[in-house]
Amino acid sequence: MTFRKSTIAAAAVAVLALGFAPAQAQAQEVELHGAVQFNDDHAFNKALLKFEELTAACYDKPIKFVLHRNSELGLEKDYFNFMSKGVSVDYAIVAPSHMSTYSKKAPLMDMPFLFRDLDHWNKVLDQNGLAPIAQDVEERADVVLIGYAGGGTRNLIVNKPVTNMEELKGLPMRVMGAPIQTRIFEAVNAAPSVIAYAEVYNAIQTGVIDAAENEAAGIEQMKFYEVGPPISLTQHAITVRPIAFSGKTYRRLPADLQACIMEAGKAAGAHGRQIESSQDADKLAKMEMDGKLETHVFTERDKLLELAQPVKEAYAAELGATDVLQAITAIK
Repeated sequence: MTFRKSTIAAAAVAVLALGFAPAQAQAQEVELHGAVQFNDDHAFNKALLKFEELTAACYDKPIKFVLHRNSELGLEKDYFNFMSKGVSVDYAIVAPSHMSTYSKKAPLMDMPFLFRDLDHWNKVLDQNGLAPIAQDVEERADVVLIGYAGGGTRNLIVNKPVTNMEELKGLPMRVMGAPIQTRIFEAVNAAPSVIAYAEVYNAIQTGVIDAAENEAAGIEQMKFYEVGPPISLTQHAITVRPIAFSGKTYRRLPADLQACIMEAGKAAGAHGRQIESSQDADKLAKMEMDGKLETHVFTERDKLLELAQPVKEAYAAELGATDVLQAITAIK
């Protein structure tokens, strides 16, 4: 027994003398798990893959990423809950609506007419105009928003052209379930009602409603152009899809990797925005070129913004986010 101990000790000294570190001193590989509902053709996947690539390039130690695709780990609401608890998912892209259980301010990111146009949207995200909301999400859900993807522009899908306020007046249309959606479209004199997304096609086809609203990818996927080929370019919302990272995971990581994650998240978000915003415009143009739909400029968009403003202000006040709305509006 004594001989064995001395032999092992001598071997350890020899190893050190040769310049090799013991196994426990070697850098341990970090393994991080991401989740997404789509395949690699989707802009979300491309943004997350860019995040992985940039993080690995920045961090000079062993790191492994595992991206669970095609809803393998559930849906976005599940990913956010997992990240909050620090289990199963370390990073994902999640719609703000799925953060509302934790943060009342989060849905402000999805409010119609929050952004004047695509240029304003980009400036708000580049200038970190959503930082107070991100801070609230981090404090209440323990999830860090490290970047912002998104970029789909939502327009009206109608069964006849709608180009001005008079044609919009009293328009029966479907909106999502969030109360702010109903309040905004009531304010611009439409007649909104909440209908399940899967029922929209039939509801337009049978005349239950005359319109709905969506971005180009949704119009294409659900073939809404078959029942509502005129598209009114109200541009009432531009999506924000944060890249989120589990706070519990983040705090366990070394400081240099934390810095890489924050840097990569911001750049990956910008990459995702460029992809999705350009894809959105391209999809709409292709469907029009293929004769599936026809776009119509909404000539009184300034009036839409004017009518929506009091509702936006009231909603922000309810959320305790008046300062955030004012800061976003002030960005030129």
